[in-house]
Amino acid sequence: MTDVRATAAQSPPRTVPPFAVIPGARVQSALQGREKQIVELVEATYRLHGAGDSVNPPSYFLRFPDRPTARIIALPASIGGQVRVDGLKWISSFPDNVASGVPRASAVLILNDHDTGYPFACLEASVISATRTAASAAAAADWLTRGRPRPARVGFFGAGLIARYIHTFLSGTGWSFDETGVFDLSADSRTGFRGYLERSGGAGKVTLYDDPEQLIRASDLVVFATVAGQPHVTDPSWFDHHPVVLHVSLRDLAPEVLLDAVNVVDDVEHCLKADTSPHLVEQLTGNRDFLSGTLDDVMSGRVPVPADRTVVFSPFGLGVLDLAVGKLVYDEVARAGDLHVVDDFFSELRRYG
Repeated sequence: MTDVRATAAQSPPRTVPPFAVIPGARVQSALQGREKQIVELVEATYRLHGAGDSVNPPSYFLRFPDRPTARIIALPASIGGQVRVDGLKWISSFPDNVASGVPRASAVLILNDHDTGYPFACLEASVISATRTAASAAAAADWLTRGRPRPARVGFFGAGLIARYIHTFLSGTGWSFDETGVFDLSADSRTGFRGYLERSGGAGKVTLYDDPEQLIRASDLVVFATVAGQPHVTDPSWFDHHPVVLHVSLRDLAPEVLLDAVNVVDDVEHCLKADTSPHLVEQLTGNRDFLSGTLDDVMSGRVPVPADRTVVFSPFGLGVLDLAVGKLVYDEVARAGDLHVVDDFFSELRRYG
């Protein structure tokens, strides 16, 4: 029988970590210009997750009867490897904000110490969330196009913050395009995104589309980054030229489109819930045979990607990615000596007073 007292005596003493707050501007500066490093970090995290060195339970959706378009999502997670951190992203999506000039999404990320469980940092996380989403999309664009000519024409279906981040990460990892197409229901968003593309460079000829079918047919790489709550692209023939599709917003494509494509996800169990497009396919068919595998399967060579079929990547978005990027930010800010520590954040630290 193990002597618990002896084991405890041999363990190093545990101390409560200081608690720090990292605001959005500092998060941005810590991530600026690190697109290649962050994509590599995201790929490594997918590999850790695929190997089982993580805990990533289902996300919890808080919805409101009086605000049906809004939601707040809790993403708890734990990751091993060299990151070794637990935590929670708490992210809200209120699409009606946009009409008032307020960003749709806001978020915080809590990092918990691996050994004591104490939270040691709170980070502004809308930037972290957009960053890991864009890095995941850039990684997928790379791996899913390795068996075909490099796409020279990209189309953005949805021209908001996430589209901008995805373009930044594509550019930051060596992509450039001869043509870039933009479609958005908002004329202001289309025009604003075109201005961003022209300032950024590497977009080639920029075309604004009024017709979504024309955008898709003119693109070898299609990026869906909308706030759609249900499928609105229903005709598989729009994809007859077999592009690679980054279905980042998850609910744009009707089951008929996915059933006519090769489907890759980030995590099967996570992606097939909450009425995502893949979830609708499962409900329609009663099985998961339409899925080829995960991006980790592709990276490891377990799943080949054909060059002569439409390929759709549908990432639900994993909390372990937020943790990995958040820990990178924390380590960078700590290294620079810029941590804003809240003194005496934890007050009841003596068991008997």
